[in-house]
Amino acid sequence: MKRMQKTMDGNQAAAHVAYAYSDTAAIYPITPSSTMAEYTDEWATEGRENIFGQAVKVAAMQSEAGAAGAVHGSLAAGALTTTFTASQGLLLMIPNLYKIAGELLPGVFHVAARTIASHALSIFGDHSDIYACRQTGVAILASSSVQEVMDLSPVAHLSAIKGRLPFLNFFDGFRTSHEMQKIHVWSYDALKEMADMDAIRHFRHNALNPNHARLMGSAQNPDIFFQAREASNGYYNALPSLVESYMGQINEKIGTNYGLFNYYGAQDAQHIIIAMGSVCETIKETIDYLLQNENGIKAGLIEVHLYRPFSPSHLLSLIPDSVSRITVLDRTKEPGAIGEPLYLDVIAALKDTRFGQVPVFSGRYGISSKDTDPSQIYAVYKNSLSMSKRFFTIGITDDVTHLSLDTSDSIYPAPSTTICCKFWGLGGDGTVSANKSSIKIIGNHTNKYVQAYFDYDSKKSRGLTVSHLRFGDTPIRSAYLISKADFVACHNPAYLHKYNMVQEVKDGGTFLLNCYYKEEELENYLPGQVKQYIAKHHIKLYVIDALRIGKEIGLNNKISTILQAAFFRLANIIPMEEARKLMKEAAAVSYRKKGEKIIQMNYEAIDRGLEGVLEIPIRAQWEHAASQPLDTKLLPDRPEVLAYVENLQKPIALQQGNSLPVSAFLPYADGSFPSGSTAHERRNAATEIPLWKPENCIQCCRCSFVCPHAVIRPVAMDEEERANAPEGMKTLPMAGMPGYTFSIAVSEVDCTGCGSCAGVCPGKNGGKALSMCPVKEHEERQQYFDYGKSLPAKAEVMEKFSKTTVKGSQFSQPMLEFHGACAGCGETPYAILITRLFGERMYIANATGCSSIWANSSPSTAYTANALGQGPAWANSLFEDAAEFGYGMALAQNALRSRLRGRAQSLLPLLDATHHDSGHLCQALSQWLLTFSDGSQNTADTNALISALEIYLSATDIQPSPATQLCHELLDGKDFLSKKSQWIFGGDGWAYDIGFGGLDHVLASGEDINVLVFDTEVYSNTGGQASKATPTGSTAKFASGGKIRKKKELAAMAITYGYIYVAQIAMGADYNQAIKAIAEAEAYPGPSLIIAYAPCISHGIRSGMGSSQHEEAKAVETGYWHLFRFHPSLKEQGKNPFILDSKQPTMDYEEFLSGENRYQLLKRMHPDMAEKLFAESASHAKERYQYLKKLIDLYDASLL
Repeated sequence: MKRMQKTMDGNQAAAHVAYAYSDTAAIYPITPSSTMAEYTDEWATEGRENIFGQAVKVAAMQSEAGAAGAVHGSLAAGALTTTFTASQGLLLMIPNLYKIAGELLPGVFHVAARTIASHALSIFGDHSDIYACRQTGVAILASSSVQEVMDLSPVAHLSAIKGRLPFLNFFDGFRTSHEMQKIHVWSYDALKEMADMDAIRHFRHNALNPNHARLMGSAQNPDIFFQAREASNGYYNALPSLVESYMGQINEKIGTNYGLFNYYGAQDAQHIIIAMGSVCETIKETIDYLLQNENGIKAGLIEVHLYRPFSPSHLLSLIPDSVSRITVLDRTKEPGAIGEPLYLDVIAALKDTRFGQVPVFSGRYGISSKDTDPSQIYAVYKNSLSMSKRFFTIGITDDVTHLSLDTSDSIYPAPSTTICCKFWGLGGDGTVSANKSSIKIIGNHTNKYVQAYFDYDSKKSRGLTVSHLRFGDTPIRSAYLISKADFVACHNPAYLHKYNMVQEVKDGGTFLLNCYYKEEELENYLPGQVKQYIAKHHIKLYVIDALRIGKEIGLNNKISTILQAAFFRLANIIPMEEARKLMKEAAAVSYRKKGEKIIQMNYEAIDRGLEGVLEIPIRAQWEHAASQPLDTKLLPDRPEVLAYVENLQKPIALQQGNSLPVSAFLPYADGSFPSGSTAHERRNAATEIPLWKPENCIQCCRCSFVCPHAVIRPVAMDEEERANAPEGMKTLPMAGMPGYTFSIAVSEVDCTGCGSCAGVCPGKNGGKALSMCPVKEHEERQQYFDYGKSLPAKAEVMEKFSKTTVKGSQFSQPMLEFHGACAGCGETPYAILITRLFGERMYIANATGCSSIWANSSPSTAYTANALGQGPAWANSLFEDAAEFGYGMALAQNALRSRLRGRAQSLLPLLDATHHDSGHLCQALSQWLLTFSDGSQNTADTNALISALEIYLSATDIQPSPATQLCHELLDGKDFLSKKSQWIFGGDGWAYDIGFGGLDHVLASGEDINVLVFDTEVYSNTGGQASKATPTGSTAKFASGGKIRKKKELAAMAITYGYIYVAQIAMGADYNQAIKAIAEAEAYPGPSLIIAYAPCISHGIRSGMGSSQHEEAKAVETGYWHLFRFHPSLKEQGKNPFILDSKQPTMDYEEFLSGENRYQLLKRMHPDMAEKLFAESASHAKERYQYLKKLIDLYDASLL
């Protein structure tokens, strides 16, 4: 049968089939599976019909455990049900997988396979999550490519229905889930034809129903459980043949040869690999190369499709009789096992067969999306030939246990007719989105086969992205990164001095550089090795000033459309005028949600990009240009991080992390890294940075207070420091501090150019003290920041300006800096402020989410320490358990400090009052015990106690005694003596949804902990899905038609306990209220909850993220967000514990909604629904404010 061709990724392919066969879908976001759920929600909202002629009923749940429970219930009640997940999310579903399999229910779980967090979290792909489910009883089906996902996903659904067993349908996370290919797509009519309607009717009739009542889920005793469990054997025994029959139907329809296992290679192969997943495509490509070019290796592959139930007979039937060696590749690591899972299955299958004596080798590969290329596969076959290593790894250098294979013999088996392109972009600049658009245009409007894959780190923004595009006349099986390209584009000019990218261009290829340098300036700008390579390899060099064009159009740093047009101009794949037309059609679709103005800007960007490319003549002398070292700008100034920076961070910064050996990680085997490494990255990501004009400065320090990346700071200098300051550093006499000078310093190499600082600057004399200027105008000013940062803190300044005031707080060291959050992020100013107040004595338990990713994405550790090495002790466990994790930290502190308090209390009466040092120690002990629970005072008293203990023990006439033993015990535990400040950080997805149960329990415990919720009103980290914090009328992923229900009142729920300190804050609305609430919460000797409004890029703020502080103010002024504090201690003082800090709203509610695309999108797409939901939202806001006012009266009355 003929099928339509479309360009899509693996997730869309899986969702397309899942939607067809499902009545309901229970969803929850987790990378890299989220877009499957997003497609399903969007299609249901649009009214797309499944094969039963209705839209799928989609339910967004509070966690993956909740999604699995909903799937279970829906199946039990007779609806064909699906869900989508990965990694930790799949692990949360395991209890339900056992139940669903045990009850013979036909659910289908589509999984974009991803690494399970161990020593560290990884969002990238391997099979560790899949193997964790192999014992649950679910059938497991694997696909190796985007086309296979489309072709084989129906097998999972159809076999589940007829075989009465659930299926886990998986494919590789990112490499398949996010790889884009032109594929043949099923029509829903074709899918319906294959559905066994009798089996579906039987399933529905057999479901729970009061009309024919029965019970499920009994509790059984030892006398019958075993037998009942064995009763399901027949279903598992029958399933392989059933799956094979459905594969046969598909083969008959589309001319394929899918089987439970598939053989590829020489019919007389001597060396075969057994594997599953996307690596099989690379192995096939390698086999073709070996059979054509290597007479010494007769190679083959057995590709596993049905992993569970595992059918030995089907496997054995495909192994050539000629085989003398077998290698099994597993994409996981199972520590402590004698072999990885697939290897053990194969060993068991071969036992007592004609292949029982064939040597079987076991290899690990591709863990956490480690790239696996043909050279590595070649090494596997060579190892089989030489029988060098029975157990091995590929893709890494293991110089510790020496398991890695030598992969230095490089091969390049991809067809020479395949065109390869690489695009080096900056996270958030639109390069990835533009290349997705480009590959769709090429795939859907030419006869070329296409492939696109996107390689990027975990940073939220401003990280490196590399897009890999291939297109050609034959199907593309290269499931690995491009190392040599016909076309390379550098979208960020700073990269040219940091990475060897020009060297990836093939001889005679094309290099496109986006830069603001004119032709005559390039001679000095281009590094010597770049000029040399271009000249020697006959590279065609083109430049375009996309930044200037973007600014002139009004797109500013959103330059991707301009550069996309430049690519089409140079690539010559599609005639230019046709490319112009197709790009504009794509732009109209991509930006329709953002309005006509944005669409027209992108139209102009396309025109200007096509016209703005300039070819640079190559000068003969370039061939002899002197090479220059790459500019890493890593300047370690703390001894404890020097080794880390030199051995890990520097190579990673140079994109050489893949070559680091195992031995480099021995000091960090537990996953911990030194703090403060972001100070050595210096990413130069901004195109504009603030320029300080002292004549307009009132020294308020608001700029520093709101800076999301802690790159702008006030500097207080005494006379000597001012005299030693770098030449040209501007200063002012410091207000209120005679003899001191004041300056504002900006780290231009760390700034993201958001403009938040300039936005809040009040200025004077009719002008602001900060203005945003092009980076070129700031040369030589980094030294001012570096000097200011090097100066010690001034106790006298802190005494003059209280640490808990807006201004005073800014003279404390921020212990969170230069992180990977988006420019203008609304979350990070709160976290930075808290570290200024309590950083040297903080514990932070961080929920997985944006706030964990921008804080600690390897090798970037954004929380830092002071000169004594003191700073936040930060850790992340999981998404769902942050509250419990933080609670456990507090329990540990309590237990250890209680023991030390007991030792101190025992020591006091033992001290000899006549000894000259005893009195000093007695006083120190008494004072420490007095402030034991007061964190603000106890640190100083702890330091005094440690000093007194050391002096006492150093006395020459002190003899060993019970007293000295206790002194030694106290000193041994000195790290635990001081009262620490326990914090738990997380977003609304954690606090309102997945972690709510734990949060509620921990707050209810009464423990002295502090919780900060970054309320972005969406799941920011996974791309902006709706949470229970999403307000009525807001559009979000999973709520594309507008959120119907009102926002959960988390603060109100916490207030009902009566003994929890609760505050809602919005920094931009009231700086003083925010800092006061934070200080009060920390000082309160019990649980505290602070909910902080945090604008997010997902909101689509029309004035840009640089105005996030103004957006917070507008939220309060319109009544969208309310400021208040509930302070239980006030009630004990006879005062009203509830303080409403918000004034009566002064602006129209819809004025706030009109400034954000998440609301305006609904107004454009569904104006009637928008009108209704906006009115409801405004009503809810008024009700909330009236409720808060009534709380004042209620608590006043309770005091009478």
